[in-house]
Amino acid sequence: MTGENNGSADRSGASLDTSTDERFFEYYQEQSQSEETIGRFERLADLILKSMSERGREGPFDVADVGGGAGTLARMFARGGHHVTCVDLSADLLDVGRKRAAEEGLDMQFINCSATEIPLPDASLDVCVVPELLEHVADWEGVLNEGARLLRPGGVLYLSTTNTLCPLQDEFNLPLYSWYPGPLKRRYERLAVTTRPEVANYAKYPAVNWFTFYSLRNALRQRGFDSFMDRLDMIEVRVAGTSKADIARWLRRIPGARLGFQFVTPNSLVLAFKAGA
Repeated sequence: MTGENNGSADRSGASLDTSTDERFFEYYQEQSQSEETIGRFERLADLILKSMSERGREGPFDVADVGGGAGTLARMFARGGHHVTCVDLSADLLDVGRKRAAEEGLDMQFINCSATEIPLPDASLDVCVVPELLEHVADWEGVLNEGARLLRPGGVLYLSTTNTLCPLQDEFNLPLYSWYPGPLKRRYERLAVTTRPEVANYAKYPAVNWFTFYSLRNALRQRGFDSFMDRLDMIEVRVAGTSKADIARWLRRIPGARLGFQFVTPNSLVLAFKAGA
């Protein structure tokens, strides 16, 4: 886990625990203001805005940061004049976000709810960002359903989550965990919520789902998305006109290179556009 996130165990609002382990809270409160986190989210916001501009869409946009925790990314969009909602199951992290937004004089909405049942109207968003959350939610398909429901035609959904192809990961403090067989993963998931919480950084909802770019793309196609970008595509858009973009473009033309790139990148990243613009 490299950013702010929290998930829900199921779709029943009555059963959701919105409290946060103090060690988890302190870790993410600090991480949310780290140089690494701020830089990563700045690059992400820049990528999303550039990708929308390439499709003739100019802001201000209606944006939701789902699993946004203390609202680092959400505040970046709000500073740019966009209409922003920060959603998270952790009431404690949202309180931090509200305080920071108030200190900056930012007009934002914070909602404490499950990522599978967000109280916003259908087709009310242009941008939905779901960073490092999908792996923690048992009903991950429900999260995708919400993204599809909330986005307007032509809207963009960004997902970053686990990558089962790459042996590097930071969800569990165990080497090569991505490649563990399912039964062994289930064992450590149980330990993480019982006697060994430190193996998953004290997360209340440790990662239980593992994806690839290709599995996510297939799931999104079934939900009305028709255009997709992986990490190489994103590099080319974000740093267009640079040598790095040229390298990404060159790699895309080599047979098998796109798949090979997935084996050396710890996260599955998808930028998906809803059909019907």
